[in-house]
This record gives sequence, C-alpha cells and structure tokens, in this order.
Amino acid sequence: MTEEKKGQEDLKDYAGGWMMERKGTDAPGFLKFAFPVIGLGCVAYLFMQIYGDVGHDTRGPLVKQFNEVSKTSPALSYTVAALALIYVVIVVVFAFRKPHQD
Repeated sequence: MTEEKKGQEDLKDYAGGWMMERKGTDAPGFLKFAFPVIGLGCVAYLFMQIYGDVGHDTRGPLVKQFNEVSKTSPALSYTVAALALIYVVIVVVFAFRKPHQD
C-alpha cells in the first residue's frame, strides 16, 4: 500500500483526473517534432492561399473578381499569418524546453 501511495504522489492530475502527468517526465520525441511540422504546414497554407485559389483554371477568375469587390486586405491576411507563425514558435519553444519540476 505504501508503494501505491508513493506512486500516486508522483502523479499530478489535470482536468479532474482525466489527464495525469508523472513528475519529471517529458513529451515523446515524435510529438515534439509533430508540433513544428503541423504548425509550419498550416502557416505555409495561409501564405499560399492568402488571396484564395486565384490560379485555378475555372474558379480563378471568379475569385479574382470577388477579391476586387470585397476589397481583400493583404495587410490583415499577412498579420494573421504572422501571428500564427509566432504562435507556432512559442509552442515549439515550450515543447522543447526541459520539463518542469513541481
């Protein structure tokens, strides 16, 4: 019973016990590398599709007309993409940090 209590003391629970963390453990390596890959992929998609699908053969002209009518703001689009990139950098720095000790 004392071994069981000792093991329970090393665990920290979040969300009312739905998630548990053992003190001093770290996230798996594949997860750490998945964060930048997925995040940078999303940011690249934002940059590539900033004006919509204007290069498409059939709907490209319609997208260009819509952009002209709706006064698409490139500054706003680039700001959103830059904020997403900053968020990805923060998440990657947090993921690759040394695990905290409570």
